[in-house]
Amino acid sequence: MKKYIILFFLMMSCTNFKIQQAVSPAFFDKEGHRGCRGLMPENTIPAFIKAIDFGVTTLEMDAVITKDSKVLISHDPYINHKFSLHPDGTPIIAAEERTLNIFKMTYAETQQYDVGTKYYPHFPQQQKMKVRKPLFCAVIDTVEAYTRLHHLPQVQYNIETKSTDSTDGIFHPEPATFVRLIMQIVETKGIASRVIIQSFDIRTLQYLHQHYPNIKTALLVEPPVTLNFAAQLKQLGFIPTIYSPDYSMVAPLLVKQCRDLGIALIPWTVDDLPTMQRLKDMGVNGLISDYPNLYTQLK
Repeated sequence: MKKYIILFFLMMSCTNFKIQQAVSPAFFDKEGHRGCRGLMPENTIPAFIKAIDFGVTTLEMDAVITKDSKVLISHDPYINHKFSLHPDGTPIIAAEERTLNIFKMTYAETQQYDVGTKYYPHFPQQQKMKVRKPLFCAVIDTVEAYTRLHHLPQVQYNIETKSTDSTDGIFHPEPATFVRLIMQIVETKGIASRVIIQSFDIRTLQYLHQHYPNIKTALLVEPPVTLNFAAQLKQLGFIPTIYSPDYSMVAPLLVKQCRDLGIALIPWTVDDLPTMQRLKDMGVNGLISDYPNLYTQLK
């Protein structure tokens, strides 16, 4: 396996692939998953501000695209019934949620849905409040203003493109358009050096690597996997900045493989302190958690 990885690395270097540099080994990246989903309504401005108050170094979030080509922060490309209400305040049922397709709604239409008042049983500690899905540009403006006002360190933005080849044109645009819409905002706001684009959809990362080679990339991976680590990188076609697997996939061998290639290893989603500490001790470069308040207890 080690020989295979080294040969692959050399092959990519010799064929003029632009290899992105991983974060410094001394930097431990504390990421707030969807802001701080365990404590505040996910992917909302209050969740991102609360995560900053807990000292995160990166805000993790998800992007979808509206009918009028706005980049909206939302994990699902539809209105999720688990924590959302209809405009009239009545519950959304599971059977109808996928008909509430954000890609077929204007931004103004998405703002009719309250995504923070309904009790979310998966996260009983979540503070309830009436809140809407925010625009990506509004998140940036609010976060940048907040950190300046309170003399806090600037944070990174880790943005997942929610796309699959089977739903192109149904729940989202094709990858090139998706990436360009995000990057237009990133470049306008001047935050490119602090942006990571992550995805399970390698088409997104490949387009980004080709057209925006200076932007950090994160390859998301979840079990079960059919390809081993080296084969995943070969399929991707370049060395990503970050390898971001489900935390259950992390083992000492994977830590070494990533370190050998200069890839930061940042698993998701780690929500209990003993597991967080175990992974940190194993040598991961950061964590993604719904409970960023736990980071203060890490040694």
